[in-house]
Amino acid sequence: MCGICGIWDPSSSGHDVSGALPNMTSAIRHRGPDDEGAWSLPDSGVAFGHRRLSIIDLSCEGHQPMTSVDGRYTTVFNGEIYNYLEIRRELSALGFSFRGSSDTEVMLSAAVKWGVEETLRRMSGMFALAIWDKTKSRLHLARDRIGEKPLYYGWTGGVFLFGSELKALRAHPRWQGTVDRNALTLMLRHGYVPGPHSIYEGIRKLRPGTMMTFDKDHRDGLETSYWSARDYIREPSAGVAISDGEAVTGLDNVLHNVIRQQMISDVPLGAFLSGGIDSSVVVGIMQSVSARPVRTFTIGFEETEFNEAVYARAVAGHIGTDHTELYVTAREALDTIPNLPRLYDEPFADSSQVPTFLVAQLARRHVTVSLSGDGGDELFGGYPRYNIAQAIWNSVRWLPQPMRSGLGRLLESPSPQQWDFALGKLRMALPKSVRTDANGDRIHKLAGYLRAENREEMYLGLVSQWQSPEDIVIGGAELPTPLTSDSSGRNTWDPVTRLMYLDLISYLPDDILVKVDRATMAVSLESRAPFLDHRVAEYALGLPLSMKMRRGESKWILRRVLEKYVPAELFERPKMGFGVPIDRWLRGPLKQWAGDLLSPDRLEREGYLRADEITRKWNEHQTGNRNWHPHLWSVLMFQAWLEGETRSAPAEFLTAPPENYLASV
Repeated sequence: MCGICGIWDPSSSGHDVSGALPNMTSAIRHRGPDDEGAWSLPDSGVAFGHRRLSIIDLSCEGHQPMTSVDGRYTTVFNGEIYNYLEIRRELSALGFSFRGSSDTEVMLSAAVKWGVEETLRRMSGMFALAIWDKTKSRLHLARDRIGEKPLYYGWTGGVFLFGSELKALRAHPRWQGTVDRNALTLMLRHGYVPGPHSIYEGIRKLRPGTMMTFDKDHRDGLETSYWSARDYIREPSAGVAISDGEAVTGLDNVLHNVIRQQMISDVPLGAFLSGGIDSSVVVGIMQSVSARPVRTFTIGFEETEFNEAVYARAVAGHIGTDHTELYVTAREALDTIPNLPRLYDEPFADSSQVPTFLVAQLARRHVTVSLSGDGGDELFGGYPRYNIAQAIWNSVRWLPQPMRSGLGRLLESPSPQQWDFALGKLRMALPKSVRTDANGDRIHKLAGYLRAENREEMYLGLVSQWQSPEDIVIGGAELPTPLTSDSSGRNTWDPVTRLMYLDLISYLPDDILVKVDRATMAVSLESRAPFLDHRVAEYALGLPLSMKMRRGESKWILRRVLEKYVPAELFERPKMGFGVPIDRWLRGPLKQWAGDLLSPDRLEREGYLRADEITRKWNEHQTGNRNWHPHLWSVLMFQAWLEGETRSAPAEFLTAPPENYLASV
């Protein structure tokens, strides 16, 4: 696992553009503390930088940037190719020889033999890479199929930059970063900036499963999709090809093969274990193929509603892992929060970022690689919101849309406060047995569902933090996202399958995988996700929905696989979120920090956000009558990020050695 960055200036007139590389690579040193390298080709105005976290082939033969034996291709590569030994054997049979044992060298030789795009199709792994084709004077950028590894790129100050994190781009002397108010609008809705957008104007995230090619004639790049999840989704009209038993055995076999490959490492390896279904499946299979106890790691909290450690301990005890758990105090968790923008580069408001960072920090004390269960929810129907969305839509779709809209407008006529007053009077008049906990905010949210034209629009409302973020961001307008513009399978797929697909191409790469990548790489830990290997993903996408969700039971087939390794009583329980009590903290130990960031005078002075509605929600939250923490947290994460942008140059805290960087967060 590594950090990569690069510069391309086609107008450099033969001048070496590599002078900025030391600052750029230093900014992402935490991604690769073991080695660094630089390469440039002045005649072409191109330069690559690399920071290395040594996982496979710890020798100097794995040093990057690396050039192919024929001199045509030079690459910087971040990630792992899990099937590189198979590709290497195939190339060896064709006459290729290798000086080292790294997967990067295999990838370059494959590009020599088959070309870059075909090599991407043959690779199984997680990666972000850049390849300079000296023969054609072309720059290729590529990203893995699901989007595990990040890659930002764009033109700024007349030069083209790319990097694993925005920190690297910001370290270039010609960096010009202007906040994209439209991207900010999306961030307030979702809690993250959806790709391909970034928080900066003109800077983009490379889409998963794509390659971008740049040359003097295509300065904005030509995009090629080499893999798409939509191509593997089972159509409802397709007959059931295999029985339940065959499907369970098939999934177990695919997972065994993938996990066995992902356990290849020249450094200590372990796994995150929450005690939930996804991580328990991964750990159960890991232990079944391991000759010694697998190292597993869990974070515990004193707040019982957030504490999964007791469940993880029970699963670890049954499987027989070498288990480590650490109970974190509220103070330790709180201490990470003001520094989160340093980790995430752009505003990011998934509050599970806090425990994710803490468990990564714990694991890094013992191992350098850790497997996780990420992706199980999106592939196997694990989120409760899929059933909720279906139930809500089924309850209102029988009404004609004009009637639904009219009813929605009627429900929105009274303000939330007026509804609360009326409902309070009603509750006092009703017997306790029939009293409702409905409030004005829920009624207004229901009104939004009623106005929805289709399931996707209703689902967008269900997963949104701010329902009308354009009203909050000054000069902001919402840009298209998969939830508003991707029509794949709209008329043929099962409705729940479509929602799962939309999460797979948006929420998973832009929220979950961003959260895990930044948290783990901040402590120089490589995280691997077996469910996101394309062989597992393609198998899951090809299963009928009935094998994922059956009679109200989510992840049906995963539960059947897990029963081979763990008794059902150890995992059959309601799903828990991986979170922390942000709502209470905002009324207590975080109140001063948050209040300063949300000061109306400050908001007005900065000129990005309208203060009135934010202030109203902050005041209502403080009374305890409302829980506005999702809305407030997204604003706070932008405000904290903006403070870091304006207070000091990124290099001041990003060029420190990794141990100092970690101490600061």
